[in-house]
Amino acid sequence: MSKLKNIKWKQYIVYLVLVAVACYFGVFGLQQNLNRSTTILLEKAAVAMILAVSLNLVVGFLGELSLGHAGFMCVGAYLGAKTALALTAAMGPGNELLVLVICLLVGGVAAAACGVIIGLPALRLRGDYLAIVTLAFGEIVRSLFENLPDEMFGGSLGQQSVRYDRYQLFIIGFVLVILTLAVLQNLIRSKHGRAVTSIRDSEIAARACGINVTKYKLLVFTVSAFFAGIAGVLFSFTQNKVQPTTFDYNYSIEILVMVVLGGMGSLNGSLIAAVLITYLNEELQIVLTGDLAVLRGLLYALVMILLIIYRNAPALKGFREKWNMKRFIDRMRKHDPAKIHDDEAKWDRVPTKIMVDEVLSVDIQTSSPYTPDKRKKEED
Repeated sequence: MSKLKNIKWKQYIVYLVLVAVACYFGVFGLQQNLNRSTTILLEKAAVAMILAVSLNLVVGFLGELSLGHAGFMCVGAYLGAKTALALTAAMGPGNELLVLVICLLVGGVAAAACGVIIGLPALRLRGDYLAIVTLAFGEIVRSLFENLPDEMFGGSLGQQSVRYDRYQLFIIGFVLVILTLAVLQNLIRSKHGRAVTSIRDSEIAARACGINVTKYKLLVFTVSAFFAGIAGVLFSFTQNKVQPTTFDYNYSIEILVMVVLGGMGSLNGSLIAAVLITYLNEELQIVLTGDLAVLRGLLYALVMILLIIYRNAPALKGFREKWNMKRFIDRMRKHDPAKIHDDEAKWDRVPTKIMVDEVLSVDIQTSSPYTPDKRKKEED
């Protein structure tokens, strides 16, 4: 029981919420009682959460601006789809889960390799220069897959993929979200994570302390690219065909918006922002159809601007502190006055403390046995 009391349950609330959501919808999914729109929304939310928390590792904890996250996702999606077609033809039906696991490893490792290749020269840059290089990388990758011969990756028409069972895939997606969150949180709380955050706070001070800045930047970039590749593989299994237009720079900016909206350096905030933006996109696609579809981007941008202003405006700081979830939970709790104890450090209860006037009235004696008069007599 003592060990259970020492557990910091606040750190595991997000895991419990993700497990509860996966179990709740999983029960209906396994019974095939979920409609198509709900399963699609859950699949997209799982992909978005993996992308958001992985990019937050670079932008929020390392402090570098990257706009090529969709490029790593593109690598994972194309190679995962190609591998899935080959394995399905070789292994036959009935091995869908094994095929998915192998494709996740292939896509993640390929994206991580691209992260190393682009990270070695690019991470010597900083700020806007790094953002431009990563943005160019994402566009180069997308253009490369689009313009290769049709026999390799389908060309401009897209790569054929294997659609996983939609009643089970979102459960696997939430499991991957939990694994991604667990890996990144343990990395951040380790000594390597403290080194990464020290680089974000002051790169010069980190170098002066002996931290290998290039090594840790490359590590973070590689880990982030690995999970972006996993998200790309998961995305490919939600589609019958992977289109190159999906991974343009607008998608990278959308992932960055999730990170900024959720809070820089907040993994839980990135999860919430990813779900919120995914739901907002789905609702706008349903409401704005036909000629009104041109307003979708305008309303989306307007909502994002308002949310970011609310999240970061200094003038609204008092309102945010007064009306937040923590304050609401504290108000809902009913505190028992009998459980409120008096201050244990009160002056009349702690015998080691004395009043100030008593200090002034104490005669201070030297520890030496010789007083000035005795010392003078001995000298004489």
